[in-house]
Amino acid sequence: MANYQVGELVLYGRNGVCRVEDINTDSVGKEAPREYYVLRPLYQNSSCCIRIPADNPKVSFRPIISGEEARRLIEWMPDAEAKPYYNRNLNQLREHYRSCMENLSCENLIQFTKSLYMKKQEAEARRKKFGTVDERFMREAEELLFGEFAAALDIERANVAHYIADALQIK
Repeated sequence: MANYQVGELVLYGRNGVCRVEDINTDSVGKEAPREYYVLRPLYQNSSCCIRIPADNPKVSFRPIISGEEARRLIEWMPDAEAKPYYNRNLNQLREHYRSCMENLSCENLIQFTKSLYMKKQEAEARRKKFGTVDERFMREAEELLFGEFAAALDIERANVAHYIADALQIK
């Protein structure tokens, strides 16, 4: 696991962008002391902190992308391959979407979000309702992606969609 510094921004699983608030050492019970990262989610309206062991390889977190990388990914969006996924069995649909959300790379989130946008457009064109499960996962993927873009580009998260539209000259 990489060594992070206090103040650094990281993407921590489905919690999104977090700031490393502290790095401390603690022991639980008779265990040897371990180093922990204390993370504070950037876009959640709570005072919660997340404590994670620094030496746990199962913990999924990474530094956020750079502003330059965010701009490159936004330019790549129109070319990103995406295909809507359909399944009438809601449990299988949820499981498929959960598996799509396991890899939290920006590229993966872009492709996943784009596939859901395509599915939504197809539903609207057929005058059908966009599914609740689809909507929930699209919102979650957008929150993660837009949160990381906002932090990388140093803009408000609420302005990310407009930033992308302007960059791609979408009206």
